[in-house]
Amino acid sequence: MKYSKFSCGTQRQSSAGRYDGFTLLELLVVMVIIGLLASYVGPKYFNQIGKSEVKAARAQLDALDKSLDQYRLDTGHYPSTEQGLNALVQPPASEAKWSGPYLKKDVPLDPWGAAYQYKAPDEHGEFDLFSFGKDGQLGGTGEAADITNW
Repeated sequence: MKYSKFSCGTQRQSSAGRYDGFTLLELLVVMVIIGLLASYVGPKYFNQIGKSEVKAARAQLDALDKSLDQYRLDTGHYPSTEQGLNALVQPPASEAKWSGPYLKKDVPLDPWGAAYQYKAPDEHGEFDLFSFGKDGQLGGTGEAADITNW
């Protein structure tokens, strides 16, 4: 078997007397095409991941909101800021009417690994429940915006 100077892989001589295989130029063209496709698809893919994290945070906030409403129905009030969201999983010492747990598992972290913020009572209603978002700080825009229940 003979190998061409600019080709790679196993070579076979065709019936016309030429050697079959890919030249270095052909491989480079394919690599450029793959690179262009990746540069187009990659950002769109990672943008979708960011959007899905925001949607997951909103879904978790909704579930926590409903659990807090159930807690209020049983006890007559929402947990205090000091009791926090842990009151949904473990009964507070001073709560006789608690009939939870109100969550199947422990209180989840937001999609970025931080704890949800809970304040009761607060300026937006009987309680405020929120995540600082991707940046982990108050405020922000886009994916870094706070996700709230108000």
